[in-house]
Amino acid sequence: MPEQDPASPVTDVTTADASTSPTATAAGGPGGGPGGSPEGAASGRRARLAAVLGTSPLARPARAVWRQRHRLAPLSTRLVLTAVALVVAISVVIGGVATVAVHAYLMGQLDDDVTAALDRSAKFPGISAGSLGEAPPDDGRDSSTDQRDDDRGFGQGFGSMEAYFLGDGYVNSDGTTEAGVVITQGSDGAASFSLLSGEALEQLSDLDTDGTPVTVRVAGQGEYRVAATQTVYGVAVAGLPVGDVEDVVRTLLAWEVALILGGAVVATGAGLVLVRRQLRPLKEVAETAHTVATLPLSSGEIDLDERVPDHLTDARTEVGQVGAALNTLLEHVETSLSARHRSEQQVRQFVADASHELRTPLATIAGYAELARRRPDDAGAQRLALAKVEEESARMTALVQDLLLLARLDAGRPLERRPVDLTRMLLEAVSDARVVSPAHEWRLELADEAVEVVGDELRLHQVLTNLLTNARKYTPEGSTVTVAALPDGFTVHDDGPGFPAELVGHAFERFVRGDQARNREGGAGLGLSLVRAIVSAHGGTVTLRSVPGDTTIEVRLPVA
Repeated sequence: MPEQDPASPVTDVTTADASTSPTATAAGGPGGGPGGSPEGAASGRRARLAAVLGTSPLARPARAVWRQRHRLAPLSTRLVLTAVALVVAISVVIGGVATVAVHAYLMGQLDDDVTAALDRSAKFPGISAGSLGEAPPDDGRDSSTDQRDDDRGFGQGFGSMEAYFLGDGYVNSDGTTEAGVVITQGSDGAASFSLLSGEALEQLSDLDTDGTPVTVRVAGQGEYRVAATQTVYGVAVAGLPVGDVEDVVRTLLAWEVALILGGAVVATGAGLVLVRRQLRPLKEVAETAHTVATLPLSSGEIDLDERVPDHLTDARTEVGQVGAALNTLLEHVETSLSARHRSEQQVRQFVADASHELRTPLATIAGYAELARRRPDDAGAQRLALAKVEEESARMTALVQDLLLLARLDAGRPLERRPVDLTRMLLEAVSDARVVSPAHEWRLELADEAVEVVGDELRLHQVLTNLLTNARKYTPEGSTVTVAALPDGFTVHDDGPGFPAELVGHAFERFVRGDQARNREGGAGLGLSLVRAIVSAHGGTVTLRSVPGDTTIEVRLPVA
């Protein structure tokens, strides 16, 4: 086994693995080298291509990290980068179109110049004075202008190229039939001539003589825009360098790149300033949300008076819409938390009141039981104790049944649904009330036709009984109580002192009584709360209007 180089353990291990792997041996190496199969080479190329395109498993985490960082970038940064990217893209498109247009325009001008130079070369061959062996045929030129001995070579500009390929019967003074020069400017400013090489002349001899300018890379001279035409002497070729046009285009591209990059930098800076200024109201909205998030909202009475300022709630702007929505949410949260706090307080009060109401009869039962135990031989004491225990047990039973009924109604337990003759029920209830309290004046107002509603007859009778009992207990003797039938319910009216003003809005709450001393004659304070719970369970409504001398409770129920 060859000794492993400590400086390159990875290379040696890879080489050893490749040399001992059956796959590597069969494929001729991982790269599909000499002796390897085409499948191995194709597999290597696919792996390299996957690495370049980012489709390999190793490239996927990098893309995921990039997307995660992009999502975590601030909104202002993303907006600015998007806007700058759009500006740069549009600028690149405009610059590209402008460059193409300028290049096409300059090439068109160059083609016009090449055509004019070709026309001059065809009319005034100017390779060298007297270079043509014989005089040409009369071509109609004015002999006075036949000689164009200016310093630029017979009317051609510096950098121009001329070449002639003489036809039959014409030769140069040196015996050749082709010649070509490039006119350059000497150090003294005068024109000088540089002869074209044989390779260059061979390239130019292959041109079409239709006079169309084409681009040719002339040997030893560079790129030229040249054109050829047939003359009386043979073929004349004229050309101009393309370098000037390319220089202009390169300069234009350089300026475009510089301006685009400078514009991108300026747009990025200005965009960050403007976007952050425009998003500043959104930060104020976020600060309001953060302030609310730090408030203790888990329990107790909540003082949620934080709101987005009015100038940030204009619905005509996006930030204003967010601010208005946040204010609406905060109002809803405040209402819900207040309702929760009231509910918690009601539950605490309910437990306290229930405990109080149960404690009194339990204390009474315990006292009379102790009395009976201490006087076992006193028959009168025994009978009194049993009577009081029975009375308080009945009181507790009624209270517990009322509490249980309220709990069932709160839980949404369904009630019986069937037609109930409300007229008969009112008649029976008022008759019973007259027997129980003859000192009150009871009146009944019925419609000509019987009134029927849908509901639980037993529970509706309990509603009517509770209302009449309440009117009897809290009005003095001689008061008038009027029960009137409605097409979809009934009313109970009395001319007693009415509810205290501070209790009118809470009359249907549990354990609310007119006498705050909670005397036993006043009841447990569950009568009206049961009325509202039962009526609500039937899908009806109950309302109270009370002033001294005029109290009316109205009950509305679903009709049959």
